[in-house]
Amino acid sequence: MGMTMTQKILAAAAGLDHVEAGQLIMANLDMVLANDITGPVAIQELAKFDKEGVFDKDKIALIPDHFSPNKDIKSAHNCKYMRDFAHSCNITHFYEVGQMGIEHALLPEKGIVTAGDTVIGADSHTCTYGALGAFSTGVGSTDAAAGMSSGKAWFKVPSAIRFELTGKPAKWISGKDIILHIIGMIGVDGALYRSMEFTGDGVAELSMDDRFTIANMAIEAGAKNGIFPVDDKTIEYMDAHMSQKAKEEYEKNGRKPYRIFEADADAEYDETYVIDLSALKPTVAFPHLPENTHTVDEIDDIAIDQVVIGSCTNGRIGDIETAAKIMEGKKVAPGLRVIIIPATQAVYLEAMEKGYIRTFIEAGAIVSTPTCGPCLGGYMGILAEGEKCVSTTNRNFVGRMGHVTSEIYLASPAVAAASAITGKISCPCSLEEE
Repeated sequence: MGMTMTQKILAAAAGLDHVEAGQLIMANLDMVLANDITGPVAIQELAKFDKEGVFDKDKIALIPDHFSPNKDIKSAHNCKYMRDFAHSCNITHFYEVGQMGIEHALLPEKGIVTAGDTVIGADSHTCTYGALGAFSTGVGSTDAAAGMSSGKAWFKVPSAIRFELTGKPAKWISGKDIILHIIGMIGVDGALYRSMEFTGDGVAELSMDDRFTIANMAIEAGAKNGIFPVDDKTIEYMDAHMSQKAKEEYEKNGRKPYRIFEADADAEYDETYVIDLSALKPTVAFPHLPENTHTVDEIDDIAIDQVVIGSCTNGRIGDIETAAKIMEGKKVAPGLRVIIIPATQAVYLEAMEKGYIRTFIEAGAIVSTPTCGPCLGGYMGILAEGEKCVSTTNRNFVGRMGHVTSEIYLASPAVAAASAITGKISCPCSLEEE
């Protein structure tokens, strides 16, 4: 029996010719990631190991992005603890204020993760890098510590579900609508400890930003990872974001710094779902689970108090551009708070150069430095009792962004921007009709 993309990557990382679903393996790691919440815990665990330093200073990434810039003394302590450790171990990839970005947007942007890599991160949305054709998955802080020390991690090889994407999405349909539709269809445990592999002619119609969004939310269906095939768009993105070290190695030996794996024709999948992208509508996940989805045309008037556009799910330049185009020349609804968070400094700068920042400010929104902030109820947008928020983040659990009686409606940047103008959950098409 043939292997899926994920199984081929794991086999290579384990030095094996073949692996099967359910098999336990020990795999070599290409990158280990932690942030300012999980990193300090991992570093404390690492100190218990009978070993000095880390396995490879170039294969560790430490990014304080959740409560940074520091929101209080505790977050300042955590960031200092990470900073001191990074400096003591001479960690190459430590990025904070001034260089920082939301981790899952920053690593691909800097070319730190790439196709064929095996990546673990002490953050559940590490599965984002599957958009590049990598195997990436979230782990606990103790497993991250073991990875930092040994450069290895054990896995149970996952079985897979194939999602065959066909057709071309309509205007305003993005990766967020696609993944919300899928989670609404299979449920938050529909892919439990399985790989979600996306195939079909519809993949070519998706931007890299769309693919990052879809892979990012694979965990919201319970998946071990989400993964896309490597095509011309992927290669163009990786070539454009190649790290300096990779460029130097490429110039020296003429080999691209990535490995492309393709699923075998006889690869085994537990299920196959065919998704006609042309039939999808703007989709919103109601409280309090990502599976509680409704299309915008099904929604009656729901007044909102806040809109957040950003996060590791939807804070890239394509997301910011979409929101700016909808909000250009318009004003935020009276009494509504609108928070825009570019995912990285590079995204912020490009948005500024293209005039998007001015568009947001003139509309009555605020623009934040890159941070996870409001996504996990950290800061920069906490919800009070009974408040409702349309957010482009990835989770809408009870109390996720603030008070336990607050409500989060997950949506695309297009729906979020339109809602910011109308003051209620809205389709961007409604603004075009005015």
